[in-house]
Amino acid sequence: MKLGVSTYSLSRALISGEMDILGVIDWIADQGGEHVEIVPSLVGQPELADAIREKAKSRGIEVSSYTIGANFVTDTQEAYEQEIARVKAEVDIAARLGVKRMRHDVASSSDNSIGSFNRELNRLVEACRQIADYAAQFGIVTSVENHGYFIQASDRVQTLVQVVDRPNFLTTLDIGNFMCVDEDSVAAVKKNLPYASMVHVKDFYLRPSYLNPGEGWFKTTSGNYLRGAIVGHGDIDMREVLRVVKNSGYDGYISLEFEGMEECKAGTKISLDNIRRLWEEV
Repeated sequence: MKLGVSTYSLSRALISGEMDILGVIDWIADQGGEHVEIVPSLVGQPELADAIREKAKSRGIEVSSYTIGANFVTDTQEAYEQEIARVKAEVDIAARLGVKRMRHDVASSSDNSIGSFNRELNRLVEACRQIADYAAQFGIVTSVENHGYFIQASDRVQTLVQVVDRPNFLTTLDIGNFMCVDEDSVAAVKKNLPYASMVHVKDFYLRPSYLNPGEGWFKTTSGNYLRGAIVGHGDIDMREVLRVVKNSGYDGYISLEFEGMEECKAGTKISLDNIRRLWEEV
């Protein structure tokens, strides 16, 4: 297991200007992180991609993955083809970073029903195949995350991965995101772990739909409430999830993705410490 941090965990410090991306890499290395996952798009910034690669190398940590957004649910064929081309350009950036893993989203829609998923599936599969085939020349594994409601449930993720049917197209398995579609994290992780290219660890607080907690919370597909938490403080059975991951023999990258309301550096550090402690305990 190689434990590291997604730069998204420190997004508030990045947005405020308190830290830049190279400073984030320094900070992660100072906390004992073994790798960094790069989230903001770097298209048009090849020099920054080079600087990130060299900074990580100088600090003795790996750049594990490059994570970007994408949406192949488009109104026109032209827009669909343009989005595929745009994501291929992001693959070029991933290659420049030196990563062997890249996550791209695949769909966002106001209609997240299973009917909509079934109608769009073939176009999503074709887009993912084209991108995976393009990435194969660089030895890059592309992946879909359980993210964004449309393809978030474990069965939908599995369906896409299986139908795309490329050895270098898998899933970035986020143990917390299953809760956004009201799935139990332990059960969903067991189902999708065989398809994981890497694992995201995050935690959430959960409240039922009839107990509106107010500001700072968002709704699941069934109307329950979630709020990001420090790993180990939330309502996910984190010990059991990590036990399942560990006992599966998974020995790849584990990337912390902190989304809590706490100050981001403090929340990220406590989360890292808790993952290390829990991993040893389970």
